[in-house]
Amino acid sequence: MFKIGQFSKLTQVSIRMLRYYDEVGLLKPAKIDLFTGYRMYSAEQIPILQKIVLLRDAKFTTLEIKDIIQRCNEADILDELKEKKIQINNEIAKENQRIDKIDSAIKEIEEKKFKIHCNINFKKVDKMLILSTRDRIPTYFHEGVLWEKLCDFIKRENISVKQDMYNNIAIYHDIEHKNKNVDVEVGIVVNKIGENKGGFIYREVEPVEKMVYAMVYGPYINLAKAYEKLAYWLESHDEYMEDKPSRQICHISGEDVDNPEKYLTEIQVPLK
Repeated sequence: MFKIGQFSKLTQVSIRMLRYYDEVGLLKPAKIDLFTGYRMYSAEQIPILQKIVLLRDAKFTTLEIKDIIQRCNEADILDELKEKKIQINNEIAKENQRIDKIDSAIKEIEEKKFKIHCNINFKKVDKMLILSTRDRIPTYFHEGVLWEKLCDFIKRENISVKQDMYNNIAIYHDIEHKNKNVDVEVGIVVNKIGENKGGFIYREVEPVEKMVYAMVYGPYINLAKAYEKLAYWLESHDEYMEDKPSRQICHISGEDVDNPEKYLTEIQVPLK
């Protein structure tokens, strides 16, 4: 048996942490001397302590560690570690996205580039016949998955589509901006109605008498700033949004050019 200080040296875990593990019930001393009150530890406890330290360093909480130690064998702990690795990698990806946004903000502030190149105007949008598919996707950045499915279906069924640069439309059905589980419909203008199959629907998109639109140049990251500019523009022109889905059209995308700076995207918002 070892006194707490001796056990600390042998395991390279501080006395403070050993006392903490005792208090929270993670690792109780093997024995407490009745006369001195000294905490005494056994070499048989070293594997348990090693698991505790491993899980702690893997960012498991104290409650999670306690639960794992009590209920898991070696194989289960391995599964828990693999799952934690996935979580940490996801967190790293999110933090890297935050860093990219911060770097972008720093660059803009330093270069004083607060304007986004986009033109805002009104127009009337006529009704259109589209073939579309609609689904809830994890984020707006997953919209490409819907486009891929739709284009594959069109090729497979040999469907005739309108051949011009305005033949695609994305419709955002949520009444608010959402960070996940977004309701998106993507469609391509077609020449005639066909048979609805497996989530691919022919339908007529209603006309909009007064649509404000912005032609946004550059990479898709510019869209958020374009919507912000649109908000200021609407307020300054005393215009009011209609409670109808907003739309988006890609006039020039990654399929047309390699340079994102040459992208051209049209955002549309119905007005009252």
